Amino acid sequence: MLHVRLICVGKLKEKFYREACAEYEKRLKGYCQLEILELTEQRLPERPSQAQIDAALHREAEAIQAKIPAGSRVIAMCIEGKELSSEQLADRLDHWMSSGTSQICVLIGGSCGLDEALKQSAQLRLSMSPMTFPHHLERVMVL
Repeated sequence: MLHVRLICVGKLKEKFYREACAEYEKRLKGYCQLEILELTEQRLPERPSQAQIDAALHREAEAIQAKIPAGSRVIAMCIEGKELSSEQLADRLDHWMSSGTSQICVLIGGSCGLDEALKQSAQLRLSMSPMTFPHHLERVMVL
């Protein structure tokens, strides 16, 4: 069975997001082994400079990288990623599994996104839409 590790920057605080995620986690149990890791989002000043944002993203990327098991296929969720239908994504996952992949890591950044190096190293950069969604809602959508 495929092991899926969802690595998220930031914690779900809102009850409605937690309840939606719990419902989808329950539904997915028959299809994969799902593990959700929440990492601490770096604190930034109210009006951060680009250098401060870049430094925070780099620190978050180091924490994320430490949680990606060796041999995993990585999917980075980002707005500039490729848009796939549900069927196309299922085909991609099926192809990976048939070629020996047993571990998938899906990365969801915090409010400033993901570090560019993480996105570049991912086997798939995936976008839900050209629209921007809150990262907490994206977690529900990924599940």
